[in-house]
Amino acid sequence: MQSTTSVKLHQFKAIFGGSVGNLIEWYDWYAYSVFSLYFASTFFPKESETAQLLNTAGIFAIGFLMRPIGGWLMGTYADRKGRKAALTLSVLLMSAGSLMITLVPGYRQIGIAAPIILVLARMVQGLSIGGEYGTAATYLSEIAPPNRRGLYSSIQYVTTTMGQLIALAILMILERWLLTPEQLAEWGWRIPFAVGALLALSALYLRRNLPETESFSVETVSVEKRGTFTELKKYNRQVRTIVGFTIGLTVSYYTFSTYVQKFLVNTAGFTKRDSTLITTLALLAFMLMQPLAGMLGDYIGRKRLMIIYGVLAMVTTTPILMMLGNTHQAWLATLLIVIALGILSLNTSISAIIKAELFPVNVRSLGVSFPYAFTVALFGGTAEYVALLFKNAGHASWFYWYITLCIALSLVVSIRMANPEKHSKMETK
Repeated sequence: MQSTTSVKLHQFKAIFGGSVGNLIEWYDWYAYSVFSLYFASTFFPKESETAQLLNTAGIFAIGFLMRPIGGWLMGTYADRKGRKAALTLSVLLMSAGSLMITLVPGYRQIGIAAPIILVLARMVQGLSIGGEYGTAATYLSEIAPPNRRGLYSSIQYVTTTMGQLIALAILMILERWLLTPEQLAEWGWRIPFAVGALLALSALYLRRNLPETESFSVETVSVEKRGTFTELKKYNRQVRTIVGFTIGLTVSYYTFSTYVQKFLVNTAGFTKRDSTLITTLALLAFMLMQPLAGMLGDYIGRKRLMIIYGVLAMVTTTPILMMLGNTHQAWLATLLIVIALGILSLNTSISAIIKAELFPVNVRSLGVSFPYAFTVALFGGTAEYVALLFKNAGHASWFYWYITLCIALSLVVSIRMANPEKHSKMETK
């Protein structure tokens, strides 16, 4: 029988290896969007119409389009070969994508091959990140003690947000203290991708030494029934539940964590520097709120917390965005975004465990990964486009009501769902 110290060490190793890898993967993912302003001219010169088209497709579509495919492939792999094997492969793919971006010559050196290689690298990263969420969510949920599953689940968005913050921090350090704008555009933009590739290799080492979850280790279902759509079809209701949960979450998340930076500039009239600072401070608060919200879910119950989130978000999202669009005070803008993200944390903190508990071990990773990635691609990936479409039509406020409608749909799903603590398909320990 293992000692208490040995059990704690085993859990710490599992949490550290899984969460650090998740942080690095999301850092690599966000580095692309954070530094795209500087490397765009290297790959997409104005004189090349074909390259411009590849620019549009590569930056705005390919990454999101690949995520459902990654969720399917990596989810299947995790259910058949193990969570450890899938997490290791995921970080290896992300490292490969970052290394490709670091080393690929520019358009002036190799012509149209440069943007094509960049798009291929982004496709590899999309596959990786598409599988990372579901597999990491499954892994953290399976290693968690039953009474701490909300807390363990919250670690995923802590590290996801931390990855985004590190990418922003590296940009600010390079911009303000180390390089000129010309140096950043010429070669400095390669630095974060090189750092990401090296960090991903270190995460690869950590993940290769991860302990496999006990749930997968004791799996007795035949290989033919692991991670297949045939088996997943038996849980169509659960799949629909994940889609319903994710619609409200992903539209809100991409609005208040990504699009809000442009919203502050285009609608509220803040400078780009102030907008970046406001967004960074709000994301830092969002990251710190995750464990608190996860523990609250463990205390009052996850279904109850999801309903509280739905009600609060439904009644506050439109007023917050209306106030945000009409304020010119940085402190008030920061406070409004922090409130919105604080409410959202009631959802994000427990979203991993809510989904993982819906499926048995043989299709758990696929069941979490694919419907989540599909919904994010369909709703999260288009959130900014929908917002700008309404704005250009002269009806910016319609987007606020669009978010509210998505949240209302998620609230209905939360109300109708079975109590996860009583009907969980997660094994007890």
